[in-house]
Amino acid sequence: MARVLVTGASSGLGLATVRELGAVGHDVVLHARAPERLAGLDVSGMAREVVYADLSCLEQVVRLAEQIERIGRFDAVIHNAGVIGGPSVFAVNIVAPYVLAALMAPPGRTVVLSSSMHRGGSTDLETVDFSDPEARRRPYDDSKLQVTALAMALARLRPRDLAHAVDPGWVPTRMGGPSASDNLEEGHRTQAWLATADDSDIEPRTGAYWYHGVPRPPHPAVVDAVFQDQLLDALGTFTGIPLPPSGS
Repeated sequence: MARVLVTGASSGLGLATVRELGAVGHDVVLHARAPERLAGLDVSGMAREVVYADLSCLEQVVRLAEQIERIGRFDAVIHNAGVIGGPSVFAVNIVAPYVLAALMAPPGRTVVLSSSMHRGGSTDLETVDFSDPEARRRPYDDSKLQVTALAMALARLRPRDLAHAVDPGWVPTRMGGPSASDNLEEGHRTQAWLATADDSDIEPRTGAYWYHGVPRPPHPAVVDAVFQDQLLDALGTFTGIPLPPSGS
């Protein structure tokens, strides 16, 4: 059975992912922003452990990485946490996954949640301010372009491990809203499968962008090594935390 961390798992797709993995016996660690996010929810039957951190706060993300490291090396990390707008959109959607990737022992598999809206993201990294999103730049789209590129960069730089991005679709969660037209049941299945399936069942093995179990072409910048390196440099400069080469 696999040891899997799922971030942002107090509700929606994250909680559905935890439930599916826990139901078949995987060793799941559930991340939530704060204990009150799990009020009234019994997670004892689906998660081995619960960890808390506000991913919009860099210091808390660093402490979360330290806490997770004490648990041991993970077979998979599913970066599910995300926000659709507001001042923390970059902090939660791209800075936190980057910092966890930089500070944790590299997991066997990394799965990030992307969005079809990543195709509307800007490739201009010279003027982006990760601490102060500009609404006119469509920062959600930018953040999803960036986190998808992060997954592809990890696939390139850490070839022994697997890294993928998943578009869960526009599903009726709290973020997606009640008018969302995609299948809620399908929204979590691809990332749960990528985290735990046999390597031989995943094709391509690493570096793919998935929608409902099918690989699809992402925005061209996502697979551009130059853009990936520019993004890693920008995130390293912003956080003061470089991504170790080859996960060392």
